[in-house]
Amino acid sequence: MRDNKTSQAANEYDDNVHKTIPRYHLFHEETLDIVKAVVPKPQTWLDTGCGTGTLILKALACFGTMKIVAADPSESMLEIAREKLMNYDITYNQVSSEALCGVGIFDVVTAIMVHHYLDKELRKQATENCYNMLKQDGIYITFETIKPNTQSGTQIGLQRWRAAQLRNGKSAESVDKHISRYGSELLPITVEEHIHTIKQAGFTTAEILWVSGLQAGFYGIK
Repeated sequence: MRDNKTSQAANEYDDNVHKTIPRYHLFHEETLDIVKAVVPKPQTWLDTGCGTGTLILKALACFGTMKIVAADPSESMLEIAREKLMNYDITYNQVSSEALCGVGIFDVVTAIMVHHYLDKELRKQATENCYNMLKQDGIYITFETIKPNTQSGTQIGLQRWRAAQLRNGKSAESVDKHISRYGSELLPITVEEHIHTIKQAGFTTAEILWVSGLQAGFYGIK
């Protein structure tokens, strides 16, 4: 039984995520870069679906000391994050995005590879919660697995994703197991649906940030 929603155990996540998701390191680079452009000196940051805390570590290195809340539904992920961030004053919250509550607290809210596990109604609720947690002019950033507009596009995307994982050294069995989650455990929506969901939550700015293959990043400004 897995101890989180990803395809690997929490204690194996850091070693495998780059093998599983092509260009994963760019998700964090693009996130930090857009924050620099919109909120150059963030004082408060919520990372929902924080996983093992890698993005938080990079954010602290980039922006310095600030009030950070690390939220994740997985106790095992939070345990690793606590160890990784033991030298920093971080608040931890074992909760998923769709259950977040609070109003006008954060300059930045990030949700990296989190909401694609949710159906459309829960994703809508999660996005609205992230909106509510932001201060005015705050920024929300999310990266997710996406759904192409056509069946042939989906097949090509999955074929390329499979090949990338094999090139990265994963076994055919583990790759096929991961790809089989697409449309069952992973519940992707199209780029257009992402933008609509962000706008529907109330964001005045809703934009695509980055896209490659079957992964994309988006941001909204309150």
